[in-house]
Amino acid sequence: MANPVRIGLVGLGRAGWGMHLEELKGKEDKCVIVAACDIIPERLEKMKERFPEVHIYDKIEDLIHDPDVELVSIATRSCDHYKHAKMALLAGKDVLGEKPMCMTYEQALELKSLSEGDNGCGRLFIRHNRRFEPNFLFAKNLMDSGKLGDVYEIRLARNGYQRRDDWQTISDFGGGQMLNWGPHIVDHSLRLLESPLKNLSSWLRQVAAGGDCEDHLKLVLEGENGRIVDMEISGGCALPVPEYRLYGTRGSCVIEAGGKAHLRYIDPDQTLPPVVSDPGTPVQHFGKSGTFKAADEPRWIEEDVEIKQYPLDHIWGCLYDTIREGKPFPITLEEAVEVIHVIDMAKSASAFPFKLK
Repeated sequence: MANPVRIGLVGLGRAGWGMHLEELKGKEDKCVIVAACDIIPERLEKMKERFPEVHIYDKIEDLIHDPDVELVSIATRSCDHYKHAKMALLAGKDVLGEKPMCMTYEQALELKSLSEGDNGCGRLFIRHNRRFEPNFLFAKNLMDSGKLGDVYEIRLARNGYQRRDDWQTISDFGGGQMLNWGPHIVDHSLRLLESPLKNLSSWLRQVAAGGDCEDHLKLVLEGENGRIVDMEISGGCALPVPEYRLYGTRGSCVIEAGGKAHLRYIDPDQTLPPVVSDPGTPVQHFGKSGTFKAADEPRWIEEDVEIKQYPLDHIWGCLYDTIREGKPFPITLEEAVEVIHVIDMAKSASAFPFKLK
């Protein structure tokens, strides 16, 4: 018989109503909403109309102490994630935290300690659902295949032009792109870096949005393995660039939004001899080939690949597998905490506020 995880949903806004509820359609055998909470009465009325069987609360404390609630899903404003997750963990409930996990590295370490301690607290899971993004997985699998050789630099970008004026542009609520798109793309960057972080540089700017936060940012991460990840998130870029660019010693790949990938790489069956430079002074020729080219030219292969796109709802199945079947959750707390650590360092290293408007 089905034994779904019984969820109490905190927050019926853009994430809770528009994402969590929509993603759970058809998954009632694994995850089911049994309670919901919001401070806006109209949202509670709408929830009750759509789901008459769900327990309705206007205080998170009441939802947390509902005996039917097994896991608390936090979908409130970013500034409240830490407080709400801590309350639920201390009450012994498991928690699924919407990104960002919290606002600071110190808070992240505290939540991790509560979740992993032998203290009667619940377990914390972080909803980095874009870990299952098709374009990201394609890039990761391509790197692992060795087709591009040693990948020495990766560029990630999520950009457009938005004159935003909602709460996610206000620092008191945890606004800014660093805490909005940032957790997803920092998580991608750390996964693709495949190495402990050695150096970090950051630039945060306000270009087009309202409020008092950055809407354009760039981070450059250098791993101890020598690999560079250059990530950009911008709400002030009128001509977006590809989502992923991978540069390897035997080829490159560009991945556009929507799943169009173009690869150019050296034939895997071709073994090229080392390039040996001539220290002599060129007269009528350049190198052994008599041109600027090397004597042994690569045989290039070019491919266009359509990456199948699909909804990013796989995380709910992973949650069920972990809670009911004991399988490891794919996003570890160590990884989630490291994302917040990088965000903390990036904010500290940047000379923000810097307004271009």
